[in-house]
Amino acid sequence: MSEAGKKELFSWVKSAGIALILVVLIRQFLFTPVIVSGESMTPTFENDNIIVISKIHSINRFDMVVFHSPIADDNLIKRVIGLPGDHVVMDNDNLYINKRKYTEDYLSSHKEEIFIGERLTEDFEVVVPKGKLFVLGDNRRYSKDSRELGFIDEKLIVGKVAFRFYPLTDIGIPK
Repeated sequence: MSEAGKKELFSWVKSAGIALILVVLIRQFLFTPVIVSGESMTPTFENDNIIVISKIHSINRFDMVVFHSPIADDNLIKRVIGLPGDHVVMDNDNLYINKRKYTEDYLSSHKEEIFIGERLTEDFEVVVPKGKLFVLGDNRRYSKDSRELGFIDEKLIVGKVAFRFYPLTDIGIPK
């Protein structure tokens, strides 16, 4: 191999190595793809949706987060309802946080499916401790969330949902 060919090959190997290091660093510290598993967040996310989570985030009420399950060896995706210090009340399918009523538009398709007099979410009242979050799945009847798992330690948060890649018909920033 000629000297020019060796330089060209070294240049390509060096570029590929730098690109690989950048990909690893970005995935480890900034963004990570995740495949949604299960039905606990339908209709917002369906099984096998592919999302990207941001590892650099501040968590706000109603953000969707991925976290390590406190009872199993897997990750879960849920919606943050209560932040540390929040007083959260569910009363007759009405959500109150710190005595303010919130409309959960993302539940409207599920509410249309229930019979008159039935509730989508059972009544509860909690105060979120410091360093914890209260999370619920959008598919309230089929979600293992803070009602069963308890409060989620903020240290268990892997990231906040930033973007949906798949299915292509729903690509974009989920609401």
